[in-house]
Amino acid sequence: MERHIAFEHLYNFRDLGGYRTGDGREVHWGLIYRSDSLGKLAGADLARFRALGVRTVIDLRYPWEIAARGRAPELDGLAWHNLSVEHRPYDQATIDPRLDPWRYLADRYAEVAADGVPELRRALEVIAAADGPLVFHCASGKDRTGLLAALLLALLGVDDDQIAADFALTELATEQLIAHWHALHPGRTLAWPGYGRAPEKIIRLFLADLVAAHGSVRGYAVDRLGVDDDLVGRLRDRLLTR
Repeated sequence: MERHIAFEHLYNFRDLGGYRTGDGREVHWGLIYRSDSLGKLAGADLARFRALGVRTVIDLRYPWEIAARGRAPELDGLAWHNLSVEHRPYDQATIDPRLDPWRYLADRYAEVAADGVPELRRALEVIAAADGPLVFHCASGKDRTGLLAALLLALLGVDDDQIAADFALTELATEQLIAHWHALHPGRTLAWPGYGRAPEKIIRLFLADLVAAHGSVRGYAVDRLGVDDDLVGRLRDRLLTR
């Protein structure tokens, strides 16, 4: 099975299949994907995407990002949901290099977990109800996408080590993400050396903060998102092997 799905203009498209849960089950391959912006899909990339049979897209970006960079193509049978989980925009290119970069990003994730409650809850409901393969994405497929992936995998029963390892796979796309930023912003300087980076420490800090505040990631989902046993059960029934 392929963890990384190769595209020409998508750099961070991955299958979330194969991760094992505490009860010995496994996330189905070919059913749930994470990605960078699908607004770049065209030509051979679009054909490869269609071959995956994706029927549902969750776009986690701001509407103004979609207006500027495009959305997933409008294909027959493809449901598209814009659930902008981040409510406090910031420019990663201009983050102060003197700050602890991983603590800084973990704190931004905490803001998303606090502010994006309706959108995160809705994203989980869409995933649970989707008919066929689904992909969720943001701009780089790193931060907002990584946060939702971590929440989803935790609710499925995947342990922190696998969640952190999945998060860090974005590091394989860092060079391309940086090159893409320069192509989009000619003449600007990328001041922050952490741009495009995704070390495990970021998501481990975020998950530890949720545990400290709510006892567990499931506790956060119950306390803040209103996730109940029925929704978790539907997610597991749909995404896990028997």
